[in-house]
Amino acid sequence: MSSFSQYVTEINRRSFLKQSLSSLGVLALGDLLGADAFGQSPIIGGPRLHHPAKVKRIIHLCMAGGPSHLETFDYKPALEAHHGQPMPESFTAGEQIAQLQDQELKVNGPTFKFSRHGQSGMEITDRFPHIATLADDIAVVRSMYTEQINHDPAHTFMNTGSIIPGRPSMGAWTTYGLGSLSSDLPGYVVLTSIGGGQAQPISARQWHNGFLPSKHQGVELQSKGDPVYYVGNPDGISRSSQGDLVETINTLNHQLDTSRHDPEIATRIAQYELAFEMQASVPDLADFSNEPQPVLDLYGCEPGDGSYASNCLMARRLAERGVRFIQIYHRGWDHHGNLKKNFTTVSDLVDKATAGLIKDLKMRGMLDDTLIVWGGEFGRTPMSQSADGDGRDHHIKGFSIFLAGGGIKGGTVYGSTDEFGYNAEENPTAVHDLHATMLHLLGIDHKRLTYKFQGRDFRLTDVHGHLIKGILA
Repeated sequence: MSSFSQYVTEINRRSFLKQSLSSLGVLALGDLLGADAFGQSPIIGGPRLHHPAKVKRIIHLCMAGGPSHLETFDYKPALEAHHGQPMPESFTAGEQIAQLQDQELKVNGPTFKFSRHGQSGMEITDRFPHIATLADDIAVVRSMYTEQINHDPAHTFMNTGSIIPGRPSMGAWTTYGLGSLSSDLPGYVVLTSIGGGQAQPISARQWHNGFLPSKHQGVELQSKGDPVYYVGNPDGISRSSQGDLVETINTLNHQLDTSRHDPEIATRIAQYELAFEMQASVPDLADFSNEPQPVLDLYGCEPGDGSYASNCLMARRLAERGVRFIQIYHRGWDHHGNLKKNFTTVSDLVDKATAGLIKDLKMRGMLDDTLIVWGGEFGRTPMSQSADGDGRDHHIKGFSIFLAGGGIKGGTVYGSTDEFGYNAEENPTAVHDLHATMLHLLGIDHKRLTYKFQGRDFRLTDVHGHLIKGILA
């Protein structure tokens, strides 16, 4: 008898039940008794929290390309007053600049007007009229800085806390630390859209699991049409027969896992089971027929059209179904030229939908246990890149993001840049600080969430990171 035949012979019904019933029984008992029976949250595969969590999930609205802080949340009267004049060398001498090397650097004033909003009097661009209505619900950090001046490495640093490609993304760290709230959808989902400028490419490694088990990798759903291709069974294949096939394959995998103890085998088992469950859950996820017209109007979207607005509505539906980490990339913020035209377009695409998502979550009572993070990989220069003053280069020394949701002190402006918006001056805030704060709100101590790899305990924040306490409620 061949070795394969012997292997198959060993897998009979009795041995399989003997090896698996005990663990299945524990899971069933846990389900019956509730999460407190085991002293941990009602999650799938996650450890205990380090402290009480403020939120259950994160929605990261990633404005790929680098939105200008000087056109969004950081009004600088000095830029307006010195528009067209030479940029003082005291700011730029010896500094790293992406595409403005050896060029005459001239001050570029704000392209659009700013106004004060809410009881906080927060200054926000007039191009964000809908986000402006939420001034007292959001916290703006005006003193962010980062380490990488070009798009792909800056995205890598923003997502993984490292300039080295291949490290786990923050979404992967989140599901590794907390598990999933859903049994029939991935714990980490990614959506993308374009419009408003150069569609900056986004590599799939931005949502990679790195050295963490591959079940923590983000899953990209299609933004237009069916979220997942080939989700249905072929003609002649019923759900029950498909289930039998998955069960048989996983029986073989369980037997192999018993002898090998390879985490990737456990991942394979989980992914086969998840894929089977998604055949039922994804069609329901993609069915927007029960969304009333006022909700569609709130986002300003046509569901399933591939737009940022549609993706925001999908994010709410994913959040409702237990997805732990949702990332939406809008690729349209790289404005080296045609700033006025392109920013007008992209702000129209993003403003209403972003506000609609926050308002919708708030109306449903979900904003209190959701963290929204809005921002790009870096900002833009106070100096003009184009001869007509209608463009800005990449900028890493100071830029803005905003946060909203559970544990966030609305109406807060934290930190500041200098009078020209060049350097983060008051309360400089690193990407590692943002990551530490995100994990903190999820109930995780960023210093204690580690994974041993190549003899070292790695973490998302490496050896850095402090809480942004000024924005915490």
